[in-house]
Amino acid sequence: MYKSYSMEIGGKTLTVDIGRVAAQANGAALMKYGETTVLSTATASEKPRDGIDFFPLSVEFEEKMYAVGKMPGGFNKREGKASENAILTSRVIDRPMRPLFPKDYRNDVTLNNMVMSVDPECRPEIVGMLGAAIATCISDIPFDGPCAMTQMGLVDGELIINPSQEQWDKGDLKLTVASTSEKVIMIEAGANEIPEEKMLEAIYQAHDVNQTIIAFINQIVAEVGKPKHAYTSCAIPEELFEEIKKIVPPAEMEEAVFTDVKQVREENIRQITEKLEAAFADNEEWLAVLSEAIYQYQKKTVRKMILKDHKRPDGRALDQIRPLAAEIDIIPRVHGSAMFTRGQTQICDIVTLAPLSEVQKIDGLDANITTKRYMHQYNFPAYSVGETKVSRGPGRREIGHGALAERALIPVLPSEEEFPYAIRAVSETFESNGSTSMASTCASCMSLMAAGVPIKKMVAGISCGLVTGDTDDEFVLLTDIQGLEDFFGDMDFKVTGTKDGITAIQMDIKIHGLTRPIVEGAIARCREARFFIMDTCMSKAIAEPRKEVGPYAPKIIQITIDPQKIGDVVGQRGKTINEIIDRTGVKIDITDDGAVSVCGTDAAMMDRAIEMIKIITTDFEEGQIFKGVVVSIKEFGAFVEFAPGKEGMVHISKIAKERINRVEDVLTLGDKVTVKCMGKDKMGRMSFSIKDVSESEK
Repeated sequence: MYKSYSMEIGGKTLTVDIGRVAAQANGAALMKYGETTVLSTATASEKPRDGIDFFPLSVEFEEKMYAVGKMPGGFNKREGKASENAILTSRVIDRPMRPLFPKDYRNDVTLNNMVMSVDPECRPEIVGMLGAAIATCISDIPFDGPCAMTQMGLVDGELIINPSQEQWDKGDLKLTVASTSEKVIMIEAGANEIPEEKMLEAIYQAHDVNQTIIAFINQIVAEVGKPKHAYTSCAIPEELFEEIKKIVPPAEMEEAVFTDVKQVREENIRQITEKLEAAFADNEEWLAVLSEAIYQYQKKTVRKMILKDHKRPDGRALDQIRPLAAEIDIIPRVHGSAMFTRGQTQICDIVTLAPLSEVQKIDGLDANITTKRYMHQYNFPAYSVGETKVSRGPGRREIGHGALAERALIPVLPSEEEFPYAIRAVSETFESNGSTSMASTCASCMSLMAAGVPIKKMVAGISCGLVTGDTDDEFVLLTDIQGLEDFFGDMDFKVTGTKDGITAIQMDIKIHGLTRPIVEGAIARCREARFFIMDTCMSKAIAEPRKEVGPYAPKIIQITIDPQKIGDVVGQRGKTINEIIDRTGVKIDITDDGAVSVCGTDAAMMDRAIEMIKIITTDFEEGQIFKGVVVSIKEFGAFVEFAPGKEGMVHISKIAKERINRVEDVLTLGDKVTVKCMGKDKMGRMSFSIKDVSESEK
């Protein structure tokens, strides 16, 4: 049965078609917002997956190039692996929806969002986010929805609901907020130093919009929603917990987990596990779920101690940051490096500078963004957590962490005019025990300053955790959460910023939403913490950007030439510019408006390249002095090349002050000579003289 529903959001019409396509999926919604079209589907397996202790949810955001009338790049001319934008969008859909599925549900679930057309006024990401929620809500898959998502922009001080792509790209705020009917469940933001008060206003304006969307979804579910199917619960038997407590009393578990050294805690838990495995050796059913039961026992123990006694596993105060350390220049020869350590979390960041010709090219659905000048990449090797695993390249988590640190620093980067470089920062995780993405932000900020990138302000980041009780008023906020508090807690609220405002937020939760006091408290706690990190640690390692780039970094000289002379510099089929590059070893970029960038590490060769370009693009005047090379000898004189592709003739009578009979008596091929311009000869060629060059002009 086909039904269509519509509502207005932010001055644009959202249309949801149910029952029109993809009828065999558990739930499907053909979404249209303006002329942006996304097909969202939700499917689930009939049975739980065996042998797993997690909910196997997969979220896909498929960008089809036909959606913007483009052919895919590459030889195959078809879409390949997901773009970075698609991966980040999938994560933003996953994070708020995952906690709303039953905790004991182990059936495979896939949420697929296929972008079929793109209207620049209506961003496809928000359409996919809403489509995934609607498809799941109307399906028979157990889900404690509905939930809704809204994006907020900020242009000229005005908050904009679901901004157009241009407003999103150029505005001061990129905020996505997901909500249930009562609480905020996810926040993702990039911001141009937005004050905390303005950020809270934007978050809760988006939350209010979400309430109207949830009412709309409830109407759809009431009319076409399917009854939720029954499923096999994978919950741990209560009798197993009771038996575990008899063998390992709560006091023993408290002693095992409450230590500030991760390796000690893991060894304690290993010994407890061996004791329990021996006790339940004859019960295969319990042995199969024992590791999950021990995990939950640890979780309950840690949460109880934090919530009731305000006692953290490592003994810190609730608002205390772990020991900090920072240093720069730890890696020789690279363009910039810094290491930031916070407790058992340690990141080394390395910055590489290159000419703008080496910016990253992007083949995506946004026609306005085709290149990326600043790239922040994050790596998380297995050794950083004491594990062994073959590296298979960055996964979604690594891409997400890199993008968060990148978003944190973009607002303070210099413009291309101020600093004409492409910039790559790579964060290598040396050790991990809580919030490596925030350590990456701190390390990359210092590394950029050490590399001589004139960033406008220092940026730091920190994560705030949460443990909640039985009521909304019963909660404890934790500054600088370590891994155990992240695993067993309810929230990972990451905030980056300068002393003047927020540059990025990423909030993940495991519960059904946050009250406003929790959100306000977390943002305030993160503000205090990042100030502390900047003042007591980062600024002591490096207080401001270096005035110049390092000795191994490429130097860039910029000049402007007449755009009409670009062809002279490039030459036929690039012959002239390639000759300059071959002779000097530099890189040369020329824009259509005549801006020329010469990049190299040898200052003398860069100056030589600039000199050649200026010679080629200068209208010659009588009396100018040039240095050149004899490239051809004739009976009547010699030809001197004074710039790639530029030659002038020295008549035999202008070679020496005395009369000579043969050019070869004075000059040979390859001789380097200084010549004076005498104007043009009868044939229109540059006429040079050697004999008229004074000693002071040589």
